[in-house]
Amino acid sequence: MTRILSVTSECVPLVKTGGLADVAGALPAALKPLGHEMRTLLPGYPTVMKALKKTRTVLTEDDLFGGPARVLEARVAGLSLYVLDAAHLFKREGSPYLDVDGNDFPDNPERFAALSWMAMRIAQDGAGGWTPQLVHAHDWQGALAPYYLKTNGVDVPSVLTIHNIAFHGLAPANRLASLRLDPSDFTEDGFEFWGQIGALKAGLQFATALTTVSPTYARELTTPEFGMGLDGVLRARSGDLTGILNGIDLEVWDPKTDPNIATYKTARGKGRAKARLRKEFGLPDADGPLAVVVSRLSHQKGLDLLLEALPAFIDRGGQLALLGSGDKELEAAFVKTAAAQANVAVRIGYDEALSHRMMAGADAILVPSRFEPCGLTQLYGLRYGAIPVVAATGGLVDTVIHASPMAMRSGVATGLQVSPLTAHALAATMVQLVDLFQDVDAWAMLQSNAMRQSVGWEASAAEYAGLYDRLTDSA
Repeated sequence: MTRILSVTSECVPLVKTGGLADVAGALPAALKPLGHEMRTLLPGYPTVMKALKKTRTVLTEDDLFGGPARVLEARVAGLSLYVLDAAHLFKREGSPYLDVDGNDFPDNPERFAALSWMAMRIAQDGAGGWTPQLVHAHDWQGALAPYYLKTNGVDVPSVLTIHNIAFHGLAPANRLASLRLDPSDFTEDGFEFWGQIGALKAGLQFATALTTVSPTYARELTTPEFGMGLDGVLRARSGDLTGILNGIDLEVWDPKTDPNIATYKTARGKGRAKARLRKEFGLPDADGPLAVVVSRLSHQKGLDLLLEALPAFIDRGGQLALLGSGDKELEAAFVKTAAAQANVAVRIGYDEALSHRMMAGADAILVPSRFEPCGLTQLYGLRYGAIPVVAATGGLVDTVIHASPMAMRSGVATGLQVSPLTAHALAATMVQLVDLFQDVDAWAMLQSNAMRQSVGWEASAAEYAGLYDRLTDSA
């Protein structure tokens, strides 16, 4: 059995701000049947510490970036955890990354360098008698782990997964010493990024292997358009970069047993679920399709384009229910649209149970992202028979088969892709959605195809297992 240490800043069900948490929470269980034991190193945020019951201290550090720290071993919700208990770094109000006013914690570089440092310590010294054979770090928050392994002479291979390259983990150059970094590596071929320290770049340079969360995103990352200034590094390491699709938890997202959605079981139950969803959002009855958005409201997600495209969809009888929060201007714009339009309803915030009910009751889910490494909401939509309407980018391309005339004739289509991503093209695609919805046979085929898609972790876990085996066999 291969022993793997997963290094992550968030993990379902303990702490979540995005899809990283879902992956970190689901992967250990998916790997277990394949002969891999994954334990997860996670910061000791207040919510995490509160969830711990029985613990034991397995590692200590007298001065971890400004204060004492210890690693606690625990089991929560079936996960084998190592929790980094460092009150001076993690015992704070706010989110994992932001204070109560929504600003980055100024010592975020040190906070997550500490997480990476303790990953190195576990690989070097073990934790409670357990020593990993491989370290798997996630995003910039864990990206210094491969660097610390290399520079401290710890002969353990590492994998870095890029969930979203938009976040680099930058710090001023004057923090080299405080981050325990070697000044000789502050170069273009090291972790220097436009005069700053780049945690993500360090991981890209020093990890044994790189992965990202879809094959298309792996290709996109090597281009200036999507690489966010790191495309050159990724082109140089393209032979070490693999795109592996995310999956979803098929037990949590199961339309046959989901406790959040009452009696919904198959596509034939969609009408009842839709009626309940309309009532919950205060939408009137209508003959057209009910589309939903469950998303962070941001420029990346393309929701400004949706605002422009929405009138054409509503004019053709469509309806929209939106759940999300984020950019204040977008929040205000959607609230204003809902106030003026009876067929648009908006909830600002996030509600996990409501998101399940939205998938159950929706005819379609809209994901018009400008870039999307993998995306999970379109997978939830497929699972629940909510037809995805997606931008032709990243993992959205890899998971949704566009309803082209050939795909419809061949009986394989599962949704609609928008290309190029403009407000005009999005509006035209949403009108096409209405036309498909009105064709009873075509719509039934789309729903049936969608719900038969394999969206779990089985295939993806096998790819990760194969990568781990190759790296540990050659170590």
